[in-house]
Amino acid sequence: MFRASTKGQSNADSNSYAMSDPDPTRIVADADVLAADLLVGGRSREALDVLRSHSWLTLVATNRLLSEAQSIIAQCSDEDVALAWRAKIDDLACVVSQPPDDHPALAAAYHGNAAQILSFDDTLRSPKTGATLKPRLTTSIRSPDAFLSIFDPERLYPVVQNGTYPGPDRDPRV
Repeated sequence: MFRASTKGQSNADSNSYAMSDPDPTRIVADADVLAADLLVGGRSREALDVLRSHSWLTLVATNRLLSEAQSIIAQCSDEDVALAWRAKIDDLACVVSQPPDDHPALAAAYHGNAAQILSFDDTLRSPKTGATLKPRLTTSIRSPDAFLSIFDPERLYPVVQNGTYPGPDRDPRV
């Protein structure tokens, strides 16, 4: 079951924090996308490079989401690679809390006020899941490829920052 819990919040808080206005500069990458970024590259790496190359964009995650990605990386490569990845991603990501029964990516989006989730999970990206989540979570859930086809940092920048888009301001490989 996919949930984005309001546990620990009053009804007034949960209603006011139903994410009717998520922050478009905050983006979640599900564990499968995080692992693919490191192990495969391709569109996952391109999508996360967009985040890594702009200091005003934020990768949002939960500890459980990062642990799941770390486990995938360790299974597909080795533990040393997974540990090195985790140390690096812990410095990059904004880690938010997650209630025990919540889906890691949904919890990250909900508690981190993220506008988008990048995932390869077809069930998570399905219209049925979107309709189920809509009353609480107005986050878009899409594949890295779909994200890259619609996300434009140059168009978003003047909406969320003051001034003209300066272009990427950090090296995505550092």
